[in-house]
Amino acid sequence: MDITDTARPLDGGAGVSAFLRSLPARPLLLGLGEARHFVGDLGELRNEIFRHLVEHEGYRSFAIESDCLRALVVDDHIATGAGSLDDVMERGFSHRFGTIPANRDLVRWMRAYNREHETKLRFYGFDGPLEYWAESPRQALTALYDLLDGPLPCTRETLDALLGPDDRWKDEATVMDPSRSIGRSPDARRLRLIADDLVALLETQAPRLNARDRERAALYARTAVGLLRYHSRMADTSPARWNHLSALRDAMMAANLRAIAEQGPALISAHNLHLQPKPSSMEFGDRRLEWWSAGAITKAHLGDAYTFLASALGRVGDDTPAADTVEGILSALPWDHALVDARHLAKAVTEPTQRVSRDFAYIPLDPAALDTIDGILFLKHATKLDPVTPDQQAADPPQDSRPGTT
Repeated sequence: MDITDTARPLDGGAGVSAFLRSLPARPLLLGLGEARHFVGDLGELRNEIFRHLVEHEGYRSFAIESDCLRALVVDDHIATGAGSLDDVMERGFSHRFGTIPANRDLVRWMRAYNREHETKLRFYGFDGPLEYWAESPRQALTALYDLLDGPLPCTRETLDALLGPDDRWKDEATVMDPSRSIGRSPDARRLRLIADDLVALLETQAPRLNARDRERAALYARTAVGLLRYHSRMADTSPARWNHLSALRDAMMAANLRAIAEQGPALISAHNLHLQPKPSSMEFGDRRLEWWSAGAITKAHLGDAYTFLASALGRVGDDTPAADTVEGILSALPWDHALVDARHLAKAVTEPTQRVSRDFAYIPLDPAALDTIDGILFLKHATKLDPVTPDQQAADPPQDSRPGTT
């Protein structure tokens, strides 16, 4: 089989519509993976695809691998114009994703669209408030508390006292030193009980809340419980600590994705490792970590309503794939940007080798996993955004040093 029979050019997003029509069901979530963060061409192509989905396929939501609470700043901005664009890009994103020009262009376009159309677009983050350490649960817990009515499980003053200074929660030293974590302290244990009571109270009071407040209260509840659970695991001294932390992060992502699916079809942007419908893994020192990805968990819940497009890059800077790798084979396609049927490709190519990239931030396609994904968005040439600062690397770290943070 000629590999051109497995692909189509991605021309103005029309190829995406043809791809959607080939699926067994219309997806509620279309996951568009990144083989590497901070690739300008991929962000621009993603924006083009989203505009096409909005204008031709009825999509109204966009979600990104960024702090779910910070993203509320962006959602409010595109809905009402609240805040300056500079402020929104600084406060509304985690992992330095607000510095990416394509993300700025997307927010600007979504705000302009909402000014001109009655049916509004929504913007979501679906990551937890996490880097490789975790934020304080203060914002989520207090916001949930303030939306509820009595009988509350404690006073607001007690809640503030138990939370204490935020710095003691987000101590970056806890990454490698569990003894620095307060996640299993008496205050943290009591906060987990209070959070459980608040979640139960939210269910009893849901009818009195309007739709917007119910949606946000549910987000605060998921985030508060998830953060407290994550902090508790940060204090774990067992060898399975990082496996559990990585799994908890993706489980938080998956819970947010299911909530986003309830709002209608959405385009989801995140690293391939998070969106792939199979376990994620990475090397960590002399151990190999493996856990179920957010995509795998979401697929288990949504079935055909979740579709995953992995991205793959040909030449990135001076890093060119060998001819017998999947990326090398796809580089022979006649188009700069192509949409590839991954399962047909798996039948068309004979025992491709695994690409070894000199760019630590690029995660090559796994030749053995082609038949587990729905499609591949292939860019023959790609440009990294420079400079990659240490803070940016925290969002996309070396695979052997900071697990669970792609």
